Amino acid sequence: MYVAYAPELDVSSCATTKAKAQKNLLEAVRLFLEEAEKKGDLEQILEEAGFVRRKEKLEGPKFITTQHIT
Repeated sequence: MYVAYAPELDVSSCATTKAKAQKNLLEAVRLFLEEAEKKGDLEQILEEAGFVRRKEKLEGPKFITTQHIT
């Protein structure tokens, strides 16, 4: 089992292959953002997650380190 995780948004997904887990994560993030936008919460969620708007582009938070724990 593989788990794909987007820590910036605290969204995850899983599957039996890496490729499928990544594909599922992209879908989960897309749905999460669409629903947040529909509810009018998108800007607040992105701000709380550390995203900053620079001109027409959003910049995500910078991670100092990540660690894989098995």
